[in-house]
Amino acid sequence: MDQKLMKPDFKMEEAAISAGLLRVAGVDEVGRGPLAGPVTAAAVVLDPACIPEGLNDSKQLSIKKRAYLADLLMDCGEVSIAHATVEEIELHNILRASHLAMRRALAGLPQPPDHVLIDGSMIPHGLNLSAEPVVKGDTRCLSISAASIVAKICRDKLMVDLAQQHPGYGWETNMGYGSKSHMLALQKLGPTPQHRRTFKPVHNMLYQDKNTKR
Repeated sequence: MDQKLMKPDFKMEEAAISAGLLRVAGVDEVGRGPLAGPVTAAAVVLDPACIPEGLNDSKQLSIKKRAYLADLLMDCGEVSIAHATVEEIELHNILRASHLAMRRALAGLPQPPDHVLIDGSMIPHGLNLSAEPVVKGDTRCLSISAASIVAKICRDKLMVDLAQQHPGYGWETNMGYGSKSHMLALQKLGPTPQHRRTFKPVHNMLYQDKNTKR
């Protein structure tokens, strides 16, 4: 089925609740692909009696709708957001850093969840909770779609703030992704401390600079 036609539902959460796992958290991350900035994860425990209408994969929603739903989720759900820094991405690699952010988000919830639904095909190493991975979870599972929305809103705001500290790269609109304008600015201005030097475009640019300076 076309991913755009799929709508997330509450069936996975209901199955867990029926099995006695009453507090179910959805977890998702945003920011694996950008050349700059942290990776951000969110964990959300929805109240079955107060699920906002219109939850979906954050990429399928307008900026305005995402912001509206994020505000509702903060009011009627349990939400925790966490990051892994650029330094941690460089140290561990982006997958492990993403999982680190997920574990931190779960640890930030008011109480540990009884069960975790995680977007993707892997359970983060060291997660000592009942958990299951859900491929394309942000299009299938309401708790994960909720997590994708609040993670996206939070990271976007963070990149807008970082754009004020490092002007010229267009992070307020490209959010650190390798857009044409970002790549041109990177060539002209060079990398900032927020650039991921292990990512190929940044690494190649630094390597070329070193060669040209010899």
